[in-house]
Amino acid sequence: MIYISDKAKERVLQIREEEQLGEAFFVRIGVVGGGCSGLSYKLDFDNEPQSGDQIFEDKGIKLVTDIKSFLYLCDTTLEFSDGLNGKGFHFINPNASRTCACGESFAV
Repeated sequence: MIYISDKAKERVLQIREEEQLGEAFFVRIGVVGGGCSGLSYKLDFDNEPQSGDQIFEDKGIKLVTDIKSFLYLCDTTLEFSDGLNGKGFHFINPNASRTCACGESFAV
């Protein structure tokens, strides 16, 4: 399962409204090679499911990932911060053995 915090849910709904994205759009989360620690997160809105996608719903938000990324994202929570120490989405990933200082990449 992939989870979303209440704060991240609010921000996703706000973005969908601002960008005039319909309810058919879901949050696509992925993992790609690169970054300081070897793997980076990828986050986007999409409305076209792909074959092999893993689809989860938490707090009424549909979260979709490919099977390869899910191996790294199992039990991860999408979080949002709007504080002084950085604004934006970030991931709380219990599978990550280390993360880089900027928090955008990780290793398992």
